[in-house]
Amino acid sequence: MKLDAKTSDMEATGGFEKSEKGNKRSRVSGIDRALQVLDYLYETGSPAGVYAIAKAIGAPLSTVYVIIDDLVEKNLLSRNSDSSVWLGARLYHYGLAYARSLDFLNVANHEMHNLSRVSGETVQVCGRDGDHMMVLAMADGPGHFQVTSRVGTRVPLNWTASGRLLVGHLSEKERLDLFEHCAKSSPTGRAVIDPAVLSESASQALQARISIQAGESDYAVACVASPICDDKGACIATISIVLPEQKIADHPERYTAEVKASAERIETVMGWRSHS
Repeated sequence: MKLDAKTSDMEATGGFEKSEKGNKRSRVSGIDRALQVLDYLYETGSPAGVYAIAKAIGAPLSTVYVIIDDLVEKNLLSRNSDSSVWLGARLYHYGLAYARSLDFLNVANHEMHNLSRVSGETVQVCGRDGDHMMVLAMADGPGHFQVTSRVGTRVPLNWTASGRLLVGHLSEKERLDLFEHCAKSSPTGRAVIDPAVLSESASQALQARISIQAGESDYAVACVASPICDDKGACIATISIVLPEQKIADHPERYTAEVKASAERIETVMGWRSHS
């Protein structure tokens, strides 16, 4: 990268950036600034202009211009017709290579596709990303039912069955603190936002190894999820079946049994079943 090619803002201060009032700021390396740009785009989940990025990360506009130009040149960012920038294709290839190196994702991906064939429905493997649940992998079902959440989708923890499971192993205080600041109303208005209720349901769902939500995040869409727990009993991910709400209402026992069995097989292959 050309990240050492600092603008005059940096050269004039010996590598230190100055605020508008002329006060010295602490040294921020080019790599750190590049990561701040990438993190900002990742967290917001949408393209942004250079000015908005500079303001958000607290960096001089000229510095951010240099960094973004270099990231675009290296295909780590892509520039849209309106001059906004977004994550580039090179990052996707890095992500694929990283995913291939993880035994867990390989095992989970195999079981995910197997469960999709058995259930005839869309199956997802999800993990936690701070205050959000994120779709890590997905196998589309053979039918015409369309699922709006795709790989990389992030939604508040309280909207989904998986979100509750992912924090079920935390202490009661940790769960309450978490839900007090991250619980949000969903588009359907059916998602629970009461921290105490969410905390209790998260704990109970993990103990039962099953969590079901219907119509909380999307209209007429249900999800039945089971936790994938490590050898310490912490829920590191979930596997879930996403299907029309009516199906889970008609035959809940079928889908709960299938998804629980899949989660247990993943734990067994990974050598994590000792926690149970």
